Amino acid sequence: MNFELTDEQKAVQQMVREFAREEIVTKAAIYDEKAEFPWEIIHKLADLGLLGIIIPQEYGGAGMDYISYALILEEFGRADASIALTVESHNSLAANHIYLAGTEDQKQRYLVPLARGEKLGAWALTEPEAGSDASSIKTTAVLEGDHWTLNGSKSFITQGSVAGICVIMASTDRTLGKKGISAFIVERETPGFRIGRKEDKLGLRASDTAQLHFEDARIPKENLLGQLNQGFIDTLRVLDGGRIGIASMAVGIARAALEDSLKYAKERVQFGQPIASFQAIQWKLADMATQIDAARLLVHQAAFLMDKGKRVTKEASMAKLYASEVAMRATVEAIQIHGGYGYIKEYPVERYFRDAKLCQIGEGTSEIQRLVIARQLLGREIS
Repeated sequence: MNFELTDEQKAVQQMVREFAREEIVTKAAIYDEKAEFPWEIIHKLADLGLLGIIIPQEYGGAGMDYISYALILEEFGRADASIALTVESHNSLAANHIYLAGTEDQKQRYLVPLARGEKLGAWALTEPEAGSDASSIKTTAVLEGDHWTLNGSKSFITQGSVAGICVIMASTDRTLGKKGISAFIVERETPGFRIGRKEDKLGLRASDTAQLHFEDARIPKENLLGQLNQGFIDTLRVLDGGRIGIASMAVGIARAALEDSLKYAKERVQFGQPIASFQAIQWKLADMATQIDAARLLVHQAAFLMDKGKRVTKEASMAKLYASEVAMRATVEAIQIHGGYGYIKEYPVERYFRDAKLCQIGEGTSEIQRLVIARQLLGREIS
């Protein structure tokens, strides 16, 4: 592995960093306070080709590698994790699932508008009674002539109320458990498909999260995504890339906490000197910086292997597990360094703290990541 970024990767990193500084950082607190989806910023990201980062150019994407993808999401995570999560879920989950499992017709019809940013995508696996135990989903799809009929509900779906194209996991043979799950492409205008409650969240408040409901929703037969009853297997492949994305976002949040803490520690004077001169603060900063660098290396290792076409289940889970926990530790320490100011909205470290928590939950909790890693070490597939 080469630890030096290429000129192209450096250029992408610098471009996104400047965009984030000019267009996102100054607006993040406003969007967070209002829990408002940042359509203005999303449209600009589409113009920059950042809603199809990992999708090949032949399908309207930018055709970048996963190292570049990780760099981009880190920069967005540093500026506003809500933007990072929107970009990540759209790219890694919805668009990537269609790219990995879709037919050529499906890619032309659905992937191209997603990659161009003409429509946003949502990816719906989680249900009220099926979170970590994804094989327990109750949404069903029954083939009736030339269409599938979907019934059920999905919860905690990112881009749920704003997406134009959704990838839905449903049971097509309940007797087979997880081996009877299939994926479907569902358009927003589909009769019988309605948007439910939009969630009022602790953090990532500018990221849209909503419930989805299907009541005899009729889906064209050709909108089966991938092979029948192979949806769970494809889901695991999709989540490998998604976990690299969440880990990259977590590194960005942690970096924001460190950079703000460094600045504050140099400016805040107590007992006649900047608090940065106190060993207690220095050790906090040193630990934060070391852990962030370690997390970034895990992320880039997983991204590097992904670019080589390797299976990265263990590496992606390791990166996601460690980076998300580093983000939580870093944001807690940032609040401590800021003292009382860290607890109020005048300073953004309290938002970093609220945003970081989702990284330990979304796309597989920390507990699930440990399970995945252990089973990979023991030579067993997750079951």
